[in-house]
Amino acid sequence: MKYKDEKYEKAEKGSRVLPKTVLLILLCGLSFYLGGLYCGKNKIEVNDVAKAESSSLDVDDSLQVKSVSFSECSSDYQDYTPCTDPRKWKKYGTHRLTFMERHCPPVFDRKQCLVPPPNGYKPPIRWPKSKDECWYRNVPYDWINKQKSNQNWLRKEGEKFIFPGGGTMFPHGVSAYVDLMQDLIPEMKDGTIRTAIDTGCGVASWGGDLLDRGILTVSLAPRDNHEAQVQFALERGIPAILGIISTQRLPFPSNSFDMAHCSRCLIPWTEFGGVYLLEVHRILRPGGFWVLSGPPVNYENRWKGWDTTIEEQRSNYEKLQELLSSMCFKMYAKKDDIAVWQKSSDNLCYNKLSNDPDAYPPKCDDSLEPDSAWYTPLRPCVVVPSPKLKRTDLESTPKWPERLHTTPERISDVPGGNGNVFKHDDSKWKTRAKHYKKLLPAIGSDKIRNVMDMNTAYGGLAAALVDDPLWVMNVVSSYAANTLSVVFDRGLIGTYHDWCEAFSTYPRTYDLLHVDGLFTSESQRCDMKYVMLEMDRILRPNGYAIIRESSYFVDTIASVAKELRWSCRKEQTESESANEKLLICQKKLWYSSNASSETK
Repeated sequence: MKYKDEKYEKAEKGSRVLPKTVLLILLCGLSFYLGGLYCGKNKIEVNDVAKAESSSLDVDDSLQVKSVSFSECSSDYQDYTPCTDPRKWKKYGTHRLTFMERHCPPVFDRKQCLVPPPNGYKPPIRWPKSKDECWYRNVPYDWINKQKSNQNWLRKEGEKFIFPGGGTMFPHGVSAYVDLMQDLIPEMKDGTIRTAIDTGCGVASWGGDLLDRGILTVSLAPRDNHEAQVQFALERGIPAILGIISTQRLPFPSNSFDMAHCSRCLIPWTEFGGVYLLEVHRILRPGGFWVLSGPPVNYENRWKGWDTTIEEQRSNYEKLQELLSSMCFKMYAKKDDIAVWQKSSDNLCYNKLSNDPDAYPPKCDDSLEPDSAWYTPLRPCVVVPSPKLKRTDLESTPKWPERLHTTPERISDVPGGNGNVFKHDDSKWKTRAKHYKKLLPAIGSDKIRNVMDMNTAYGGLAAALVDDPLWVMNVVSSYAANTLSVVFDRGLIGTYHDWCEAFSTYPRTYDLLHVDGLFTSESQRCDMKYVMLEMDRILRPNGYAIIRESSYFVDTIASVAKELRWSCRKEQTESESANEKLLICQKKLWYSSNASSETK
């Protein structure tokens, strides 16, 4: 038996040789197949990568994958905002207006079509004339015109919307309103205040007026029954973004804005534990100002027009005062319909919160990251400014424009960040911007007003273009190192975003998109086909894109751009690097050919 067993064992081992060999071959083949499939799935699907138009450069080692084409969306998608889509509102709750927050479609429900412009769309009126008028057919909404014309938000005259500069609390003009505000807040005049946020912005007349006074404002509004507040703002050439203070933090770091403003924005500031006002406190720089006009301010003279009682408005005002005091705000100035509070920069007030277990709202515990602001729930607690930051409060921050090129204190919070890195980045982008202007002379002209730097580090491009008649929305990836606080400390504006999702804006709202290595850094996480589609959605017809990318991706991107109906040419970088190339692209103006068809 022993002999037989040994003989069987030898035979068994010999019989396994062939199956193992076959198995090894099969595994190698499967690995090769899956590698190709992976590239095809996560990279842009393009076959026979075409050379960009007018290119004289050759790249041998480039991405080669399957072809892709895009149909047109139907005309009822002309104002499509994927993550704030009114068609989907019924799926979400009405409590605290959560249905107006970001709710992005799942992968299987994403649109793979080109969003058409409205019938009769024209190239936008150029800045600065656009601040006062825009083409009606570019933003063809009548409801807001009919409802708000008596308050001088806007009015339709022939083929245009005219913006008289009025608002609910300033029907006779925003300039006089801001003049009064400047009398109450002298810091608005001397460069101390540079960045502001306007919650419930209307058509952004307040932010538009502040531009002439050297203050850069993010106008914030949801997509609601006013139809297109943010779209009107961007069509006018005024910075704006879709958003609402509801159950999640706004996509900004803590201690960012020098001033916040609400003009009868109807946000219930004292409800739900004061979380809405606590969020304003979080994003406001220590020493910064919160300005409120409308209920309950000046209730003694206004209550009859608010469909309420004087007792109710007095109670609301007292609750607001108490809440503001409890989170270390103090009354700064008050006159007529305008009240101004200042956020404390004194640690003594915040120390009291830490030492009083019965304080409400309480101090946030250390587990809640102050700058975490991408789908981060609101909490009814006070985010206390870090005591280690000595030069972040408004009084210690250099005045504009000096602060633009002064190394921000918070760069030390960025991994690898320091003064030398900041200065090098500042110098690098001056060189790059100069090169960009040679390749795209439209930069610096009235052809380009609204600019987005889709994956900035420290806002270097925006700083280099600061003297041109444009503004830049600086986007920092929610998955990258948190450099957005540095951007705000420089006196620039921006937002967190994840490019695996759609951006919080309307179609056709930017004149120039800038990309710096986005496809290289995010291609393993995001489907780049959808990133390109999103770029097409938010870029204006005849608008431009500067795509700075690895040579491995650049030809493929050019071919996808061709399917988007863009024209592109490939250029050298300023350093003539073999590993990195530039695509200079322009989106063509086209009109829908299937206005009555269903969305593909």
